[in-house]
Order: sequence, then C-alpha cells, then structure tokens
Amino acid sequence: MTSKSIIAWFRFLRQPVRLSAERNLHDLAQNRRGLPGFVRQSPVAMRYLDLLGPLAWDGFPERDLTLGQPLTPVPYTAFCAACLVKVDHQLVTMGALRRYLVEHPALVWLVGFPLVTSRRYPWGFDADASLPTQRHFTRLLRTMPQQPLQYLLDSSVTLIETELAEEDICLGEAVSLDTKHIIAWVKENNPKAYVSDRYDKEKQPAGDPDCRLGCKRRHNQRLFSSEPPPTPTTEPLPAHTVSVGEYYWGYASGLVATKAHGWGEFVLAELTQPFDQPDVSYFFPLMTEMERRLGRKPRFGALDAAFDAFYVHEYFHEAGGFAAVPWADRQDHRKQFDDHGRPLCAAGLGMPLKSTFMKRSHCLFPHRCGRYACPLRYPEATGQSCPIGHKNWPKGGCVTTLPLSPGTRARHELDRESEAYKEVYCQRTATERINSQAVELGIERPKLRNGRAIANLNTLIYVLINLRALQRIRQRKAK
Repeated sequence: MTSKSIIAWFRFLRQPVRLSAERNLHDLAQNRRGLPGFVRQSPVAMRYLDLLGPLAWDGFPERDLTLGQPLTPVPYTAFCAACLVKVDHQLVTMGALRRYLVEHPALVWLVGFPLVTSRRYPWGFDADASLPTQRHFTRLLRTMPQQPLQYLLDSSVTLIETELAEEDICLGEAVSLDTKHIIAWVKENNPKAYVSDRYDKEKQPAGDPDCRLGCKRRHNQRLFSSEPPPTPTTEPLPAHTVSVGEYYWGYASGLVATKAHGWGEFVLAELTQPFDQPDVSYFFPLMTEMERRLGRKPRFGALDAAFDAFYVHEYFHEAGGFAAVPWADRQDHRKQFDDHGRPLCAAGLGMPLKSTFMKRSHCLFPHRCGRYACPLRYPEATGQSCPIGHKNWPKGGCVTTLPLSPGTRARHELDRESEAYKEVYCQRTATERINSQAVELGIERPKLRNGRAIANLNTLIYVLINLRALQRIRQRKAK
C-alpha cells in the first residue's frame, strides 16, 4: 500500500457522521423526543440542554464549513457551547475542558461536534477522536471573532426581556455602568518574580503582547480644601519611594447592567479593552450596544465619579432623566446658572458669553466650549466695581470656561442629596453583583495570553451569567 493510499484510508476513517450537522441545541431543547437514549440518560447533558438550549442557536452566524479541507472544520456553535460548559464548570484550561468532554460523550453529541464513527463504543462514535486538540481549542478562542459571541449575548438579553415583559417589567429603564480590572498572566504582575522596571509602560511583557499597564486604585487622592495643609513633622521622602497606587499589566472589562426588583441583575452590554484606557472611553460604545439590544435609551444611569463628564449627563438628560454620578473631586467648583442659562460669578451676576472655541486636546472627543466674562466689563464697561471685591477684579474680572452643552448645566445643578438621586444611585449594586459573579467564574485572573482570547472569554462569562439569571426567572415563575 502506497503512502497516498494510507493517507486516503486515514481520512476515510476520520470522516464525520453526516447527522452531526443537523444537531441544533435550540431545536433539541424544543423537541427532546429526538434525543438518543444515552443523551437522555446523562444528567450532565440534560442539565446543559436546559441551560444552553434557550439561546437562539438556529440563527447563529456560523462560519463557512465547506472550505474543502481534508477534515471538517469545528463549528463555532459547538465551540461556543463547549466554552460555556468550561466557564460554568470552572475548568481553568482547555486541556481540562477536553478531558471533561471525553468523560461525557453525551455532551460531545449534544453541543454539535463533528463525530468520528466507531463500533467500539455503544453510542457509535469516538469522543476523543471527535474533539479538536487542546492546542486547536486554544487557537479557536484566540482567533474567533466577537460577532458570534455578541449574538449569544443579544439572544440572552432578548430572552430575559421577554420573560420580564410578561410580568409588566420594562427592562433597562435604569442602568448601571462600571469597569472591572483583569490581571494579565505575566511575570510582571508576580511580586515574587524579580523584574527590573516592573512598571515601565514602554517595556511590553513578553508573555502577553496585548496587555497594558494601568492603575487600579490611587492612594494620593485628597479633598480640595481652602485651609492650608499642615506643617510636615518629618523629613520629606523621595517620590519614587512612596506607594501611590496599585498598578497592574492587564485589561479592563466594562459592562452595562440593570436590576429588576425581586428578579435579579442582568448584563445588557460589555466591552473589553487594555488597562490603559480611561473609564469614560467605555461609555459611548457600551451605550450604543445597549441601545441596539433594547431599541431605546435608558432614562436613568448610576455611575461612579470617574464618569462625571458633561456628555454622560447630556446623554441621560436628552433621554428625559438624569445620571446619578457623584461630583468628581476636581478643582473646578460647582456653578449656578440664571434663568437664561448663564453661569453666575462669585457675586451672583450672570456672566455673558464672550467667545467660543473648539477644544481638541486633553479630552475624549472634540467639543465646543464657551468662555464667559465678567458682566461689569463685557460687552461694555458699566463703570461699577465688583460688589464683593473679588481678587480677579484688578485683572479684568472673573472669566470661566464651560462646554456648550446642556449636560454641563445638568451636571452642575444635579441635586445629589435628593431622594430621587439616592434611589437611582442604588442601581450601582447591579454592576457590583455582576462583577462578583464574574470573579467567581474566573474573569479577574484568566490563564490566557492574548487580548482577543480574553475578550471572547469575558463575553462568554456574561452570557452564562444571563443564562443563569434566566433559569432563576423561569423557576420562580413556575412556582
């Protein structure tokens, strides 16, 4: 027998079962009579059929599986379902996932892997030969696009929205937005490993080419006060010897969550970026995804002080509500406005708009700003002097610069002591509870070394969180 005939015979033995392409989790969940006996008798397979079956797998954006390759490519549907099993069972590595699937051949059949026939097993196929290698599992997670995973998140949100609509609950009326740090799997994050210039952002870790250096928490924050600082009683220390924050190489996951009283918390949108991106950079991409899923804007939002920006307040102001955001600890003081929308100076006089300009630097996106001048000096001098004798009067009077946006006034005039503000701000517990569940599923320290793989894993984690919430909703309604 020639080498070509041996290769042809080997390919013939590994030909997948034709029925494997017809398996669909959604259809199997709707019609369980078509399940083989060994699948119905597997508690593990039936549990994951209940958990994963509600998703709209029949409309999944599958890649082209007719590429003319010697072996049938692994469908994305089967891979995504297997990864959801991995996350749910908290299997750390792809090798552990593969061993778990080999031990449960009913799962291999259920999720839709192309099967390799074998008469040695009563179920008619070899589970070990039907699965891709551990390396190929890892390669799929690293190269798979985000679109199919976002489709699964779309489906989970639609399912939850439909279930709650039957209880007259409008999902997403008030939302919460927050970020969660993700520590990269590199030696620079290991305090026991010696690394010179551990926190030099110009020296990229060799273990992960996509992670970036960022600060999780700063310790040098202080409240601005008019009182002078106290006289130091000790010798000053060099700046490089003082710890002022917690720095990590890694990523951050931003999410939009909402809470339905008595039913739970749900993920509406998510985004993973390198750790060096500011929190406010997550706002518009996340809100765009959330609007696409719900078909509308939320009226209220609960965010932390990192999102205290005029465009955040403008977004919710235009939707007919407000953003419950604490006042950021900055040097700019809160302004008051007159009936014409002009900011008031320290003497309580409305400051007229003197000029406008486009701000393009030191901001997330370019926006138009206005410079307001002293009303006693502009547009014409009135001959009156400042009633309070402000220190800027000899220099030409007070001048202030503000963005020309309705969100600016909404930000400054927001009553952060009102009951309405406190009620909306309580929605922040939604993201905290979601982050707590995500940490339990391993989002904080993934054993991966690639940005796309980490982003794909995060999306799968949030899909699983929504599926678990969907199960709790249906169990409560069944009772």
